Amino acid sequence: MSSVKTDRFQFHDHYLVEDLLSDDHRMAREAVREWVKQEVSPIIEECSEKAECPKHLFKGLAEIGAYGPSIPVKYGGGGMDEIAYGVIMQELERGDSGIRSMASVQGSLVMYPIYKYASEEQKMKYLPKLGSGEFIGCFGLTEPDHGSNPSGMVTNIKDDGDAYILNGAKMWITNSPVADLAVVWAKDEEGKIRGMVVEAGSKGFTAPEIHGKLSLRASITGELVFEDVRVPKENVFPEIKGLRGPLSCLSKARYGIAWGAIGAALDCYDSALRYSLEREQFGRPIGGFQLTQKKLAEMITEITKAQLLAWRLGSLANDGKATPAQISMAKRNNVNMALEIAREARQIHGGMGITNEYPIMRHMMNLETVLTYEGTHDIHLLITGMEVTGLNAFK
Repeated sequence: MSSVKTDRFQFHDHYLVEDLLSDDHRMAREAVREWVKQEVSPIIEECSEKAECPKHLFKGLAEIGAYGPSIPVKYGGGGMDEIAYGVIMQELERGDSGIRSMASVQGSLVMYPIYKYASEEQKMKYLPKLGSGEFIGCFGLTEPDHGSNPSGMVTNIKDDGDAYILNGAKMWITNSPVADLAVVWAKDEEGKIRGMVVEAGSKGFTAPEIHGKLSLRASITGELVFEDVRVPKENVFPEIKGLRGPLSCLSKARYGIAWGAIGAALDCYDSALRYSLEREQFGRPIGGFQLTQKKLAEMITEITKAQLLAWRLGSLANDGKATPAQISMAKRNNVNMALEIAREARQIHGGMGITNEYPIMRHMMNLETVLTYEGTHDIHLLITGMEVTGLNAFK
């Protein structure tokens, strides 16, 4: 019997999606859930309020296998499947979107391109240390003037014998101020987009922190600035050229976000349901009123749809059949779902919903960023539009 039958608060699994998970999936989920409960939940509100990244958690994320769960063990990953990766991201974002971002950037945007596109020597040099948390990485694609249109990037490399000279800047880079290395995408002299590993400490490479964020406040974000940085040629990915490289990394990250957003929604729903059964007005719990039940019923319906969407996407990913367009649909739907649930949950909590005694406003603020990073809500809509019509609305 599914645990949802014995504890309505444990999984909020209305369609018994639990039964679709393997023992390995459940074990991974429970390990991460317990870690979040012990290490994240007690400190996250204070970290968010003070806009301080809990840097000590980078090592803990490695210890629970949150870095590259579906990358082979040989290269420092977990050797698990894509659904395991998904449930791990879900449980991390149940704690906080910023904590999930710390992990998903490391695994999907740094370890994945190195695993997929680097030479064997590069893989063995960087991946085990990234997987263990000895190295922290970041991903440099977005620029100050080129976000949704990465092909317009101006960051560039020029041949200089045994190295390339890298110039340019990247913006809104998670982990950059504390990163030991960056996976950077730049145009070569032929205008082809190339990927490379740039190590922190390289002359001319700086990563200033961005301050004043009102969202993802527990996640550290910065820039990448390159002024005549020498990048050894062996640090450039040998084969991949063009946008296919960075876009494949974004697909990997977007897949994790589609799962992660469910975690934020579950935390908001759980808090709202509990509050509705405890808070009394007019002599009875507010959960007994029709309009409150309408909100809660719609919340669990949307969560259930998102759970099934993510599970099916994970099954396709395990079979190598998940397309970028399918991932876009899930990312867009699930993040928007989570944001709407956060807003409804805030209403159920009334005035208490705007305080940090409850997680609602923190999740809501975080999700405003998740809605537009790794491809904006509208860009993903156009990706789906192009998929169903065959017409490119980006031109």
